[in-house]
Amino acid sequence: MAKQKTILIIANLDTRGEDFIFVKDLIKKKGHRAILLDFSMETKPPFSGDITCEQVAEKGGLSIDEVRNYYKKERNIATENQIRGATLIVQELLEKGEIDGVFGVGGGTSLLVSTSIMKKLPLGMPKLMATPMASSPRWVDQCVGTRDITMHHTVFDIVGMNPLLKSQIINAVGAICGMVEMTEGPKVYSGKPLVAISSFGFAEMCVQAAIGFLNEAGFMAVPCHAQGKGDRAMDEMIRQGMFSGVIDVVPRGLAEEMFGGNCAAGPDRILAASESGIPQVISTCGFEQLSYTGRKELEELKKSRPHVVIDAMRVQVRTTPEELRQIARALAERLNKAKAPFKVLIPLKGWSTLDMEGRALYDPKGNAAFTEELKKWLNKKEAVEEIDLHLYTPEFARKLVDEFVKIFNEYKKSKQAGSTR
Repeated sequence: MAKQKTILIIANLDTRGEDFIFVKDLIKKKGHRAILLDFSMETKPPFSGDITCEQVAEKGGLSIDEVRNYYKKERNIATENQIRGATLIVQELLEKGEIDGVFGVGGGTSLLVSTSIMKKLPLGMPKLMATPMASSPRWVDQCVGTRDITMHHTVFDIVGMNPLLKSQIINAVGAICGMVEMTEGPKVYSGKPLVAISSFGFAEMCVQAAIGFLNEAGFMAVPCHAQGKGDRAMDEMIRQGMFSGVIDVVPRGLAEEMFGGNCAAGPDRILAASESGIPQVISTCGFEQLSYTGRKELEELKKSRPHVVIDAMRVQVRTTPEELRQIARALAERLNKAKAPFKVLIPLKGWSTLDMEGRALYDPKGNAAFTEELKKWLNKKEAVEEIDLHLYTPEFARKLVDEFVKIFNEYKKSKQAGSTR
């Protein structure tokens, strides 16, 4: 039998008490301990949670009576207080090693409160939210974002138990129980320096080869999908000190952010590594294209620019020379703040599978405009190297990794020398 684990259930017992008793009993039947945290805001619940709504309210800074008054007229204040209080309580439980996973179930309010708490918990800790809103892109984007929160789409609203809803709750509870039984926990022990490497399909051959070369060199490569969320998460983890370096093969999120593309990755691209002081090798994959699928302006862009229709989800439009100059200036601005060594490797024969001779997005003159502008604005012009290769090759991957190992070792020696003075 699996070792007993403790699952925290985030609940609003004032409206859904019966449902949470059912959840708690299911967890107990699986041989695990359940703690019921009640964040109720509207009325007094029919019974108390293991952690009461009064405790949550006070931890957030208000009394439960104040929370209930705010709920009637300024509901957002009540909600924010309960999120704040519950988050502090959960973090205390985590520090004491008293919880192994977190489970939420409910509609919009429960989704917001539960996932807001889950976002503050470490990567790798099991977190599952069961809700009929799990299929709504807007809610998922807001409530999951870059965190490893698992969403279970219940289809049916969580209002009173019925046979169809019951089957979904059983599945969801089975999922969180399986997660806490199988998890290795949030602590990562690789024995090797972790190196982030940005990736996407149009750079796949390069990234796969680079992962192998990095591992051979004594590092542990961690690929992060540069679709706007994976690269944003990579930057967050860089800020948290999880990585010893980064090979940014696909820094496209910077350009997507600048020009409103579908894969915008926030304002921290490149800057996170620069300000955090970790060695970085950057290439240019994705700067030559923008993703505008499903956008009203797409039809006009398709008329005026080279583009590639990949599938129903992806249409890639070529960036103009002027846009590439703007991207180069933004990249230089971020790299000029670097506290550790960096290198920019620019492949002369193309930046992705869509940017090859004979392909729709091939434009060496546009790429050259980027390079010229980057050298103009970058303080360390010697950090830019043009390579007579295409990015989508193992040979270019070899260059990326060799340069990374070189600057990583040089930086490590300089830090060691500085610490002995």
